Amino acid sequence: MKWHELEIEQKRDLDYKIAMARRVIGEAFDRAAVPALAFSGGKDSTVLLDLVRRFFPEYLPSLIVIYGNTGVEYPECVKFARRIAKEWRLDFHEARPGRTSRPGFKYDGQRRIWQRLIDDGSIGQVLKGDGKLKSTLALERACPPDLRVELERERLVWRQGTLMSYWWCADQYGWPLLGKAWSKLAARRINIDTFLRFSESQSKDPKLLAYYDVLRQAKISQHCCYVLKKEPAERVQARLGVDLIFKGLMAQESRTRAINFLTRGYLFEGRQRKHLRGRPFFHCQPMAIWTETDVWDYIRRYDVPYSSLYDMTYIALDGSTRHIRRNGCLGCATDIQFADNSLRVLRQTHRRAWRVVMRQGMAGEIRNLQRALRYAPQLTLFDVFSDEELIDAQPCVFDDLDGRGGMLRPEDLVYDPEVDE
Repeated sequence: MKWHELEIEQKRDLDYKIAMARRVIGEAFDRAAVPALAFSGGKDSTVLLDLVRRFFPEYLPSLIVIYGNTGVEYPECVKFARRIAKEWRLDFHEARPGRTSRPGFKYDGQRRIWQRLIDDGSIGQVLKGDGKLKSTLALERACPPDLRVELERERLVWRQGTLMSYWWCADQYGWPLLGKAWSKLAARRINIDTFLRFSESQSKDPKLLAYYDVLRQAKISQHCCYVLKKEPAERVQARLGVDLIFKGLMAQESRTRAINFLTRGYLFEGRQRKHLRGRPFFHCQPMAIWTETDVWDYIRRYDVPYSSLYDMTYIALDGSTRHIRRNGCLGCATDIQFADNSLRVLRQTHRRAWRVVMRQGMAGEIRNLQRALRYAPQLTLFDVFSDEELIDAQPCVFDDLDGRGGMLRPEDLVYDPEVDE
């Protein structure tokens, strides 16, 4: 399919799109021995699940429904997902993050070990020939005994069996800020630090070097998506022998998803999975040509239940009142460079959660990004006030990265004493 053909398909009426989805779902069930559906508790995956329930009721009892519970889901969607699982009598499985297989050090502890080895002139023992870190484990094993005692006393350790939570990911890899184009290195932060300081294999591309300069100042990473979502879901798929996964993805959502659909189609074979021992694993996206309007039209036509999250509203930058459009992880700020981003909406709809995320480190990294991406040479509020002071300030300076908030004058700042604790 070509771009113009996709545009034509997206403009077709809902009846056509339902018929197309039914055809694709039927073909998928014919191929699958153990089909599963990726369910988020959001409106899109709910409609996909209803399509199966409504038009293929004979398959519903054997359909495995996998809910990715990252631990930082919107509470409205968690509650909704579990309710639907009971009411629709689904074969429902929650995919949760795993736990560490060995003890380790928190990032601040790793930095202390790293610096000690540098100061002692023994950093070379944990480096590869090109200056990259052999492994995080190699660094931690090189920790001098006296420093190990000190770090354990200061509780800069992760015990064996620690939940690889959102907070663990933020500590070990970085905070989910900016889009995937900014997350080229899926390595632990201490490995990136080592690469930036010692590696002789860095690119000479000016754009990539500019990216490295940002990394030197800000601890950002997208790896939490793999740790919290992808790996747990695939672990459940392997345990249950799944050979096909239905997803409620739509080409309208992003250029990446549109390209994925244009190159792969509705039903395609994915990478090999060990648990299938050579048999193919399939991905199916029956709603690829649907739009958000189609989803809501379907919900209204068939009176499909949906999460109360979508009834919540916020005030947009243009002053209008809008409903939340998408669910996801509470602490995700990968769209922070755009107006009305997820973090800005979260501050209005789930202020407690927003404050926890900001106080635990997100605020500091937004500050670092503002400095790294400095849009103007003049001083900003980030240069005058602490994170804690700015968290309670109105208007909020953490809502974007284009400099609007950061370049407010100190006298424009208003503190809200009625902040929800």
